Amino acid sequence: MDYPIILGFVMMALCVSIQCLVVAILLRVLLGAEKRRTLRPNLIRTTVTLIAVMLILLTGNLGQIALWAALFLARGEFHDFSTAFYHSVVNFSTLGYGDIIMGEKSRLLGALEAANGVLMFGLTTSVVFAVLNEQMQEAWNKRVKGG
Repeated sequence: MDYPIILGFVMMALCVSIQCLVVAILLRVLLGAEKRRTLRPNLIRTTVTLIAVMLILLTGNLGQIALWAALFLARGEFHDFSTAFYHSVVNFSTLGYGDIIMGEKSRLLGALEAANGVLMFGLTTSVVFAVLNEQMQEAWNKRVKGG
C-alpha cells in the first residue's frame, strides 16, 4: 500500500537532518573564524557574514527542495526534473501558485512539503538572527570596553 503521510514524515526528517548538518558546518566555520579573530564586527564584515550565512543556508534549503522534487519525479507526478523542482519550490516556499498540481495520491505530500518549508525557513531565519545577534553583541562589548 501507498502511505504518503509516512513518506512525507520521512522526507521531513531527512530535510531537518540536512539543514542541521548545514548549520553545524556553518557554525564550525564561524567559530573557527572567531577563534582566529578574522570576524571582527563592523558594518561591512557583518553584512558580508550575514550574506554568506544566508546563502549557505539557502543552499541547504535548495537541496531539500531538490530532494522533494526527486520524490515527486520518482512517484511519476512529473515527466522532467525542472517541472518537479519548480513545483517543489512553490510548495516549499508556501507560495502555492496552483498552476501545476499533483495527482490525488500525492497531494498530501505537497502539503507536507509546505509545512516542512515553513519549519526549515524558520530554522534558517533563526540561525541568521543568531549570527547577527552575536555580531552585534561583540560590537557592543567592544564599544563599551573602549576597544
